[in-house]
Amino acid sequence: MSAFDVAHWRRSTFDIYRQVRAASDPSQAHALWIAARREMLLNHPASPVKPEDRGNPGIGRVADYDPAFRFVAALDTDVPVLTRDVQTGTDGVVPFERLGIVRLQGVGELDVWRLKTYGGGIFVPMRDTTAGKSTYGAGRYLLDTIKGADLGGDDDGLVMDLNFAYNPSCAYDEAWACPLPGPGNRLAIDAPVGEQYAG
Repeated sequence: MSAFDVAHWRRSTFDIYRQVRAASDPSQAHALWIAARREMLLNHPASPVKPEDRGNPGIGRVADYDPAFRFVAALDTDVPVLTRDVQTGTDGVVPFERLGIVRLQGVGELDVWRLKTYGGGIFVPMRDTTAGKSTYGAGRYLLDTIKGADLGGDDDGLVMDLNFAYNPSCAYDEAWACPLPGPGNRLAIDAPVGEQYAG
């Protein structure tokens, strides 16, 4: 894959999430996201899915939309500052700083992180009790704004829709470096929505 392939993947991802944020119906936005993401996973030259695995019918499989897992959550910044340096196999140490916590009623709490290096960005990984069963064992991503995965929100709250939880690239190819959920991003419940794991 070339640098231009990766640039096109990023532009496409930003455009998909722009359409998601603009949609008035979250379930319709979800259907758009599923179709576009699956098309990219199966056919884009910068896809993390290995060519020999693209025939797997489970690639890009996403559970049906469940509005009970959509939240607009206020960011509680009145919490101790935490930093986390994540050692990766290909990107060296990736430093994060906790911006705050979102509380999702009936689901739990998630730390919201800021990438401290070039480009910044908000990062929210998650791991729930479906991990290793129906979803990727190491967890999934909910927001990664530096790469375009941005569901929206403002000062009043961030959109936290677990229906859009997706597998990190390392779920498809171990050559990719993926910061994974730490203790503050682990949920003690099943979140049977979002992208499933093809195995």
